[in-house]
Amino acid sequence: MTIYTRTGDDGSTSLLGPGRVPKHAPRVECCGAVDELNAALGRARALDLDGWLTAELGTIQSGLFQVGAELAAVSADALAAVERIREEDVVMLERWIDRLDSELPPLTHLVLPGGSPLGAELHVARAVCRRAERRVVALLQAEPVGPLLVRYLNRLGDLLFVMARWCSRRAGASETEWRPRRP
Repeated sequence: MTIYTRTGDDGSTSLLGPGRVPKHAPRVECCGAVDELNAALGRARALDLDGWLTAELGTIQSGLFQVGAELAAVSADALAAVERIREEDVVMLERWIDRLDSELPPLTHLVLPGGSPLGAELHVARAVCRRAERRVVALLQAEPVGPLLVRYLNRLGDLLFVMARWCSRRAGASETEWRPRRP
């Protein structure tokens, strides 16, 4: 089997179910944003040389494959065949947020993305996560989408922010507070 099929050369792609859709279709945009998030998390995992969050990031990446499959399932049969995001997945993210956040000083100002290399990469992943979340919310206005997907992505964005702060602090990198310019 080759990696190329040539079936997408006309600008269409298939999802999980019958038929083909344009590659710019909103559902395909959602799948692409989730895939981009997964790639950003792969970069973060590669930077986690001390293994601080390797297990958590791997679990999240697997969960994003579930998100992508659920988004790609356009028929009832396809949706029934994929493993879907569950309430427990959202609760797991919340537990990780609470655990990591308990080790951080409270936020008194907005912080500029940056810090350690791993922290900075997690900030990039957070921004990509927020884009994926926005795309799913937009899709939800037009097509049925599992209600937990938005909650999962929203909570994941929160977690990635906390992870970024936590990794930077653990690496000894300071956070830069954003201060508005005064006239």
